[in-house]
Amino acid sequence: MRTFHQAAAATVAAGALAAGILYGTGVAGADSGSHGHAGSEPENIGLLTGQIDDYYGATQAADGTWHASPDSPYARDLARVEARAEHDIARASAARHGGHHGKPAIVLDVDDTALLSFTYERDTHYVYSDATWNAFVSKADRPAVYGMPKLVSYAKKHGVTVFFLTGLAEELRDPAVKNLRKAGYDTALDTAHFFTKDKAHPPAYLADCATAAAWNCSTVEFKAGTRAHIEASGYDIVGNIGDQQSDLTGGHADHAYKLPNPTYFVE
Repeated sequence: MRTFHQAAAATVAAGALAAGILYGTGVAGADSGSHGHAGSEPENIGLLTGQIDDYYGATQAADGTWHASPDSPYARDLARVEARAEHDIARASAARHGGHHGKPAIVLDVDDTALLSFTYERDTHYVYSDATWNAFVSKADRPAVYGMPKLVSYAKKHGVTVFFLTGLAEELRDPAVKNLRKAGYDTALDTAHFFTKDKAHPPAYLADCATAAAWNCSTVEFKAGTRAHIEASGYDIVGNIGDQQSDLTGGHADHAYKLPNPTYFVE
């Protein structure tokens, strides 16, 4: 389920402005215990959206769409996470040549991990609906999250296979693949390397929570189960990268990297 938790978003955005946020291996961006005590007034939504604008370095183009800045606090936080991931990828590549088990791989989420959706969030005032979201994704016009195509290229140069694992519906596979290519991801994007949420034809490895008659997988079950499937195919997932904690929970990865995203929450 995708929701906009204002208090959590306020904590992240305000923290980024005040002191910068370090997102890294296995660490969530916001303190889950900092949502205020009982009876406290929530963050004013007008102030909150202003903080988020500042965090992303938001600018509005002539056509009315909103864009993030490459020199924003958001971009700097991304760069710190990506530098750590590159370091770990290099170490994993070296270990592989020393007889490390399994073929090294990384797994990336898509929305706000590979492709930036800030334009949608800001244009809709952070109000999500299936209809507007599906129409937005279908345009296949999102920019890359800063630095991520470079990280994918770095991984491939070090002999690391790249997989994408997204909560997008199978019906959105084609525009998502088209968008990834357009955004500069030069890597395999076939069905063996790009996993969607296919509720109509769930894979056998998700049989514990999904059948053609009923999809009961949580985000964590869907993503952890798919990572387990990748491991069972002979890969060692040296890095799992996502913007939501639910992208990372459930194991089946040597390292997990939380990218910043104060605009919505996926359970």
